[in-house]
Amino acid sequence: MANVKFYGTGRRKKSIARVFLAPGKGKITINKRDIDDYLGMETLKVIVRQPLVATDTVDKYDVIVNVCGGGYTGQAGAIRHGIARALLQADAEFRPILKKAGYLTRDPRMKERKKYGLKAARRAPQFSKR
Repeated sequence: MANVKFYGTGRRKKSIARVFLAPGKGKITINKRDIDDYLGMETLKVIVRQPLVATDTVDKYDVIVNVCGGGYTGQAGAIRHGIARALLQADAEFRPILKKAGYLTRDPRMKERKKYGLKAARRAPQFSKR
């Protein structure tokens, strides 16, 4: 039981997070850096910890994350998704709690593609009467 690790993959927008949960004191490491060094905003740190708080396992697992792609907000969402999936592997009884909170659902919202004749997805060129 000394080397038990639970794995979960989380995705959000262009971000992909590989999350490992190991029994420990509650230390969160993202890309070999502490969570406080990696994520600047306090709201993003709260988002990452949400599944652990909901299941009351904040100080029971060390979280090791490898995340790539996207921006900080997308990465935080991907990490949250990955932690929730890894917690399911650790204990299947967490499923109703995580499902009700919406942490197991992959957020389907993606960047809308740019259309021809427009400057962005919906932004039209400036209109001038003359």
